[in-house]
Amino acid sequence: MPQTNKLLLARAKHMRSNPTPAEARLWYNLRAKRFAAVKFTHQVVIGPFIADFVARSRKFVIELDGDTHADDESADARRTAWLERQGYRVIRFDNADVMGNLDGVLETIGAALAAAPLPGPLPAGEREKDI
Repeated sequence: MPQTNKLLLARAKHMRSNPTPAEARLWYNLRAKRFAAVKFTHQVVIGPFIADFVARSRKFVIELDGDTHADDESADARRTAWLERQGYRVIRFDNADVMGNLDGVLETIGAALAAAPLPGPLPAGEREKDI
């Protein structure tokens, strides 16, 4: 198993401790299996990227895009494509969506989770790690 980049881990930890208002608001609704009984984690290193919210059991990523993302949509597209090649389903929202229409965002996430097929069985030995 490749080792996770220590700089990315430190950055993810910093981001978890200093969320944007939109991240904090969405995280409150996703954390502790509050949403659809699905366990989400926040600011997760996946390969060369940090994903905002991840439901590992569902291979599902939620990305929040702030003002800085408007300048480089091609980078977001490359990031999404890479995550999808790893088997993740990715959905994106603007921070403004979360702040202005949280109910709609949660409804969209719920529909996406319902539509997303569950990943196949865990490889041999992986199941024992979760016990």
